[in-house]
Amino acid sequence: MRIPQIGPRSRGRRGFAGRGRSVAVVVALGLVVAMVLLRAGARLYTDFLWHEALGVSDAWQRLLGIQGLLSFAFAAGFFVLAYANLAWSDRIAPEIVPRRNGDEVVERYRELVGGRKRTVNLISAGVFALFAGAGAASQWQNWVLFRFGGSFGQKDPLNKTDLGFYVFRLPFLSYVVSWAFAAVMIVLVLVAMNHYLNGAIHLPGAGAPATVAVKGHISVLLAVLAVIKAADYFLDRYRLTMSNRGVVTGALYTDVNATWPATMLLVLVSLLCAAVFIANIRRRGWGLAAISIGIWMLMALIAGVAYPAAVQSLKVEAKESALESEFISRNIASTRQAFGIDGVKERDFNYQATLSDQAITDNASTVSNIRLLDPAVIPPTFTTLQSIRDYYRFSDLDVDRYQFDGEQTEVVIGARDLDQSSLPRQTWEAKHLSYTHGFGVAMAPANAVTRDGKPEFAIGDIPVKIDSDQLPDVTLDQPEIYFGEGLDAADEKGYAIVGTSLKEEGEQYRGKGGVAIDSFVRQAAFALRMGELEPVISDYIGDESRILFIRDIKQRASALAPFLQWDTDPYPVLVDGRINYVLDGYTTSESMPYSERYDGAGLDVGSGLLERPFNYVRNSVKAVIDAYDGSVDFYLTDELYGAKDPIVRAYASAFPELFSPVSEMPAVIREHLRYPEDLFRVQTSMWGRYHLEDPADFYKQEDGWDVAQNPPADVRQNGTTASSGERIKPYYLQMKLPTEQSDEFVIFRPFVPHTRPGSPNPKKQLNAFMVGRSDSDQYGTLAVYTMTEEGPDGTTIRNTDVDGPLSVHERIVSSTGLSERLTQLNGQSGASKVKLGNLLMVPIDEGLLYVRPIYVAGEAAGSAAQLRIVVVAAGDEVETGDTLAEAMGKLFPTAEIATREDSNPPTTDPPETDDPADPVDDPDPPSGDDPAALISEALGLFEEADASLRKGGAEALSEYQTKTAQAQQLVRQAEKLLAADAPG
Repeated sequence: MRIPQIGPRSRGRRGFAGRGRSVAVVVALGLVVAMVLLRAGARLYTDFLWHEALGVSDAWQRLLGIQGLLSFAFAAGFFVLAYANLAWSDRIAPEIVPRRNGDEVVERYRELVGGRKRTVNLISAGVFALFAGAGAASQWQNWVLFRFGGSFGQKDPLNKTDLGFYVFRLPFLSYVVSWAFAAVMIVLVLVAMNHYLNGAIHLPGAGAPATVAVKGHISVLLAVLAVIKAADYFLDRYRLTMSNRGVVTGALYTDVNATWPATMLLVLVSLLCAAVFIANIRRRGWGLAAISIGIWMLMALIAGVAYPAAVQSLKVEAKESALESEFISRNIASTRQAFGIDGVKERDFNYQATLSDQAITDNASTVSNIRLLDPAVIPPTFTTLQSIRDYYRFSDLDVDRYQFDGEQTEVVIGARDLDQSSLPRQTWEAKHLSYTHGFGVAMAPANAVTRDGKPEFAIGDIPVKIDSDQLPDVTLDQPEIYFGEGLDAADEKGYAIVGTSLKEEGEQYRGKGGVAIDSFVRQAAFALRMGELEPVISDYIGDESRILFIRDIKQRASALAPFLQWDTDPYPVLVDGRINYVLDGYTTSESMPYSERYDGAGLDVGSGLLERPFNYVRNSVKAVIDAYDGSVDFYLTDELYGAKDPIVRAYASAFPELFSPVSEMPAVIREHLRYPEDLFRVQTSMWGRYHLEDPADFYKQEDGWDVAQNPPADVRQNGTTASSGERIKPYYLQMKLPTEQSDEFVIFRPFVPHTRPGSPNPKKQLNAFMVGRSDSDQYGTLAVYTMTEEGPDGTTIRNTDVDGPLSVHERIVSSTGLSERLTQLNGQSGASKVKLGNLLMVPIDEGLLYVRPIYVAGEAAGSAAQLRIVVVAAGDEVETGDTLAEAMGKLFPTAEIATREDSNPPTTDPPETDDPADPVDDPDPPSGDDPAALISEALGLFEEADASLRKGGAEALSEYQTKTAQAQQLVRQAEKLLAADAPG
């Protein structure tokens, strides 16, 4: 019996189990790492295939090469620096280290490392080098500008250096200097630790001082740090031009007269300290070095902080406006130039409160083009009337212009996008093989509605129907939308695979877009990228199959040109029977001397201009993306604004295959270019402050402007409204500008006096309005019209008593009869809700015409809105009508205008029927010649309408609208009879 052997055998089993668990953990970790590496490799490979399919793989490989080269260069630089210093510290280490109390760590280290010091140094240098090189890849954009950037042809007023140095050189040089300082500091710490572990230096009181060699090594590193810091101080003289410590951005009085000299002094102090560190090598102890460091820190505190602060508080603040005048002038000039508002054409608008009928007649084309369809209100209407299928949607509506009957007419256009969340089946096959695309567009003239208040579609339906009588030159032979807005989720699960054996819903794809997946390797790579196994195992995928991914047009453009920022609002254009999207791209910089930084206020979420701060912006690129095959063309459009943009030219030099000159842009695209909305938002926001050229006026900001307040869009149950405090968003108009001879397409935004944030009494007077012109002969021109009047002595002076949009809105909603009607329409039973459309301000000669459409929609989210009232206002007068023509006729009875509504006058709304094709009889016309009876009947109909409204539901809303229209006809007939019976 050998019982004692049981114990050891049992421990052996436990040891085997423990080793098994360790092996399992290692295998599991290995599998995880392998999967991560495989997915990374698959993403890299599929990215290559994607760029290759678009014909820009060379640019992509060059960008990867730049990133890789930067990482390698900085990592290698750190590795060489660290390893060389660690090796040198080992070489000069003492061969015999006497044993001392308290040095157990050193002893343990020397015993552990033994003869493997070289390996330890290689590992230490390599690990830190990986971290040092990883961050350098993010500097690829600064490197591209450093390498390919040129000159701006302008010099800054302080250092007399070309602006190109600040934009192209300074950011990368600043990174290199800060990286070098951090790298040498880390190496110094590593070297000091190595010397300690080698026994070459000791803690204070623990042994003999360091040898001359060791002291010299550390002193040289300290000297290098001092020289690098001197370089950093030297660059500060340039960074001062972007200082934001004063009333405006830039080097101001204190910076120029105190900080700048102090910075140059600190350059000398740093270099002297470097010399002291070198000289200290032959001296005993570290006293001289410590004294020099102390003097350096004291000088940095006094010269760099205390002295400028004293100058600012004791001299500048007492007479700031006078001392800063010169520097404020620099800021004004630089900011205007950097934001492209230095060429704004400033014009007087000699405002007249009375707008004559003749002025309306003379501007009939402008009036007839006034937009009644608000793209912010009617997307649900487009979706209700034109989505056709549940899985289509109109996620965005855009304003453009097309030739209707030979006349340039403002339109609202939207693409019928695919909504994957609304598919009838949520299977992998449905989402990626069957329901693959959106279909066509819906377009309606913005200045007209049908008799029941709905858009009058000139293009719509499935199959596509185009009103060829109105749009004889427009075709849409390829209506499928495989690339559009919102087609990609953040995880790229919005991809589609075409050319499969499974039939797509709608026409089958015949294009060459996307990437062929005709091999197992490609299918596996995309399966890894998407995290789904189906691309490998699906029997529907064959040799002709192609995968379409990165289908959102903004993501697509950003993936191709990640150095640009993109506008928040791409828009579709019909080109040669196909749908193309136009997307505006911007170059930005935050390194423009003396230019004020934009704070991002007023931009919508999704705008690329919110990605990083900037104090320079240009709309230098327009991307054109084909909705069918996904091809992308980038056109250089900087010259459309009058001058080349050096930043985009640097990128074009680095990636020439990406860009084409604007002269190669198709003519039909040129005809549909719009002044970019995000750029106009930025420029109008900056102009509010920077329209002031006199430094004294600018300092006081007594005549500063804000973008006008946005009138509220919702009406309360009692017919009142509440302001949200938001600012009017830019809107597009087809109109004739004052002093111009013909209509043109412009973007528009008004200004009111500046009000301090939080003020309970916001100023509402209209100061001016700015337009950005879009038609080809004037494209890119900005003009601002300031409200003026004739002074007592016959000169032109500012007019400060012109009502702005918010004041006009308040007058509109309080006008006689309208508030009661709004209350009626704003169903108290919850059946309907009133929505106020854009309050459009339209300049007419020397007057202003305000037009606001009013819609009725159901209370439920996404309910279709129908136009019910049009309000027009001029001066103190307000009129309403069921149509623009009716309202204008009341306000200007002798004016001769023709609106698109004239050919389709409003009538009583027909009730809804189950089948839209079924005929519906018009309601009985009012009869009788007794005004009292007619009014009594009308009152009864109004009561019945209110009762219907309280029932709720779409049918009740239709019944309410029908009875209201009948009652209004009776009232009008009674008015005519009373007028006929009146004496005289």
